[in-house]
Amino acid sequence: MYLAITDVKPLKNYQLLLTFENNEKKIFDMKPYLDKGIFSELKDEKKFRSVRVSFDSIEWCNQADLDPEFLYDKSKAA
Repeated sequence: MYLAITDVKPLKNYQLLLTFENNEKKIFDMKPYLDKGIFSELKDEKKFRSVRVSFDSIEWCNQADLDPEFLYDKSKAA
């Protein structure tokens, strides 16, 4: 199932509150990914908090992005 992301809010402890197009809210934990490639730059909290919705997914100021299907599957209900 493919659901676009309509809103994202950075939370404490490198978590994201995601809202999907069906109005479902989920929390995604970025901590396990902060040692991988471009995502390691997001350890800088200012960069992490730059997250925004881009088209149907999310991206950061350093051009890192994540697929909405991946985010939906790996997130927990808020």
